[in-house]
Amino acid sequence: MNDKQSKSQKINIELNEKEAEGIYSNLAIITHSPAEFIIDFTRVVPGVPKAKVHARIITTPQHAKMLMKALQDNINKYESRFGEIKVDNHPQQHFGFVGPNKDEPIN
Repeated sequence: MNDKQSKSQKINIELNEKEAEGIYSNLAIITHSPAEFIIDFTRVVPGVPKAKVHARIITTPQHAKMLMKALQDNINKYESRFGEIKVDNHPQQHFGFVGPNKDEPIN
């Protein structure tokens, strides 16, 4: 296979019924080591002091950066079509996505 063929290679992605339903998450906790990024997706409900992790994604630092760029590209496309996504910054509110220091929400 030459370079041109390998660049145009298609990947068939299988999506099972259970995964197609998706999982709602309003909180992600992101931790990392030199070798990997771990993203735990959870759901926080007001008044409930406990949250369960519904999905954990473990990936390489390179793939985490590629994911960040893909998300930014898609956010830009979304905002150009539907308008700016507003994010309220409430320092005491821990609903949303947080980094390794869980007391500091990601802005």
